[in-house]
Amino acid sequence: MRLTLTKLTIDSQTFWLGSTTKGLAFVGSANGSTDEWQKFLPTATATLDPTANQAASQALTAYFAGQETDFSLPLDLSHGTAFQQQVWQGLRQIPYGETRSYTTLAQQLKRPTATRAIASAVGRNPILIFVPCHRILRKDGQLGGYRGGLPMKQQLLRLEQA
Repeated sequence: MRLTLTKLTIDSQTFWLGSTTKGLAFVGSANGSTDEWQKFLPTATATLDPTANQAASQALTAYFAGQETDFSLPLDLSHGTAFQQQVWQGLRQIPYGETRSYTTLAQQLKRPTATRAIASAVGRNPILIFVPCHRILRKDGQLGGYRGGLPMKQQLLRLEQA
């Protein structure tokens, strides 16, 4: 798999965006390392192209400006297992400004006993924000984990509540 990487800076936060010919395949955490993508796409060969990923860059910039609430650009989730893809599609069904618990997501996916496996799949989400894993909370309403860090998760949830 060939991955085209672009560095995007929004309000002093740097994000790495990676795409394949099928669509956006990776969004790094804010100020994440330049090789963070390798954890999610270990077989990919990456090239840097500062002019690539323009649609994703514009959409993410608009999101952080409070102007984008629904992403419509193509995503490449093909590198996940069938189960992970199901979970990631379930995450995409959570509306902007709303949250769900891992348990609720498990029930919606008709896998009520798979809460831990679903939590693991959520943690393996390679496309932050566009596949909104930040909208998942623990059953008790606490934030739980987030690859981008809890401050970023809090920032995203606050942005969506504004």
